[in-house]
Amino acid sequence: MTAAQSPSTMPIAFLGHGTPMNAIEHNRYTQSWAEFGRSVPRPRAILVISAHWYINATAVTAMARPRTIHDFYGFPRELFEFDYPAPGLPELAGEVAEVVKPTWVGSDTDSWGIDHGAWSVLAHAFPDADIPIVQLSINGERDLDYHFDLGTRLAPLRESGVLILGSGNIVHNLRAVNFSLPDAGYDWAQRFDDAAREAMLGDPSGYPALAGHRDYAKAVPTPDHFLPSVYLAGLKAASGGDNPSTTVLVDGCSYGSLSMTSYAVN
Repeated sequence: MTAAQSPSTMPIAFLGHGTPMNAIEHNRYTQSWAEFGRSVPRPRAILVISAHWYINATAVTAMARPRTIHDFYGFPRELFEFDYPAPGLPELAGEVAEVVKPTWVGSDTDSWGIDHGAWSVLAHAFPDADIPIVQLSINGERDLDYHFDLGTRLAPLRESGVLILGSGNIVHNLRAVNFSLPDAGYDWAQRFDDAAREAMLGDPSGYPALAGHRDYAKAVPTPDHFLPSVYLAGLKAASGGDNPSTTVLVDGCSYGSLSMTSYAVN
């Protein structure tokens, strides 16, 4: 991808964000996010689907100056002082609501902002913080098929220069984290990550069926971090007639039970 490409070809991506520390660290994962940001045409705005805005409704941020949210504890002061001062784009909230009809999407003007699931990757991919950021919440009361379908409905936004970015982890089991395994995954974590890769690179329409995989319960004890990847699968499926190219930006597991695999779809 080059800056000369038309906004109609805006890519979509899923980035495995790992721990908040990745916001201020430099490793092969953050390097891949930076390379992705440099490779894409400049978006009109970025719509982020972050694991950390997981609520009981589907909503989109609609404030002009979204705040930087520090939704974690126990990390260094540097992280709590981190600011990602990107502007918002209130009119995009209306565009999202229109394009996903008849699904209802609420407009959030004051309660959320840019959470660390978003800014930990944006800080590397788009470090200047000068591109408008809008977040779409994850409705925790809905099943995988709902989120897959909503992903397909978001696809037309790509034609208006909106980069759609999911941020989470395909495997995310904090109870099983083993800090003695910084660059490795348990066998079940690797198996599930491999199955997700096969579905994403092959036929994304079958991606929600991963809920029936034998390792799903361990890999996805709660769906919040997995669901952003479901949006990517839905978006890719909606572009199937255009034979979209899917790239694995980086892969691998960390601390036994976190998958850092990231994808981009052109």
